[in-house]
Amino acid sequence: MSSPTNDVLAYVEVREGAPKKSAAEVLTAGRLLADQLGGRLVALLVGAGAATAAALGRHGADRVLVVEGAAFARATLEAHGAAVQAALAACSPRALLLSASVVGKELGAWVAGTTGRALAADVLSVELRDGRLVALKPKYAGKALAQVALAGPAVVSLRPNATPVREAARTAAVEALAVAAPAARVVVKEVVAAATRRVELAEADIVVSGGRGLGGPERWGLVTDLAAALGAAHGASRAVVDAGWRPHGEQVGQTGKTVSPKLYVACGISGAIQHLAGMKDSKVIVAINKDPEAPIFSVADFGLEADLFAAVPELTQAL
Repeated sequence: MSSPTNDVLAYVEVREGAPKKSAAEVLTAGRLLADQLGGRLVALLVGAGAATAAALGRHGADRVLVVEGAAFARATLEAHGAAVQAALAACSPRALLLSASVVGKELGAWVAGTTGRALAADVLSVELRDGRLVALKPKYAGKALAQVALAGPAVVSLRPNATPVREAARTAAVEALAVAAPAARVVVKEVVAAATRRVELAEADIVVSGGRGLGGPERWGLVTDLAAALGAAHGASRAVVDAGWRPHGEQVGQTGKTVSPKLYVACGISGAIQHLAGMKDSKVIVAINKDPEAPIFSVADFGLEADLFAAVPELTQAL
């Protein structure tokens, strides 16, 4: 490993040829950290063209490394891992930042393991303090926050929706980075999208979730109708997923997805510790439950003690 510079490398996650929403958050965090270090923000764009790369300067990128080619069109670990390793060699950054998405968590752990870098996964923020990188990481199902000091060059994945996006317009220098794609052990032949396009749960600004209080899968339309009225993603509690009402990909909680939306609406969710761990960092929490003793009310900013079968349709109609 060569001596690190004060640069920050940001991996820009792409979906369908365009940067995901979380990419702007990673670039924002990277810009702030690069300013603290006195270095440059270098963005790595894999699988998208130079025209897209130039736009990354909007969020503070000084330099954009572009890796193109058919082998990089999908975010496979082998191909994108090789691209990240090439980018690390090109700029020797003090830190590599990624989104704590499914792709980012896997890629970050793999890069840290293969390069010997320190790893902090699913953190809320990272900053320079007394010459060391310090990440703020939720612990014990979100009951505590740990300040994790990272020695040497580090890999950090940032929780989606935890970083407010800011613009710091710059003219980014775009460079092509030649990477030989390694032989893939797994080949993706086809990706079949869901029949209805929904907002991605982990990145949504608004999430409406339903719990066991709905009584059965036939009542799930109450959740999806309210989500549609709000332009929101919809999620579910573990009890709902375990009962087979909804797929695991919609589960919010410690063993599901962690979300930090601007607004979280919980319908018929009691608020077990496992569920609270996955949504308690939401900016505003609204709970609808007929049980006044439901634990969800302890974390809610607004609580409506009411029968959800009457309250939710009325709310949806009003919206």
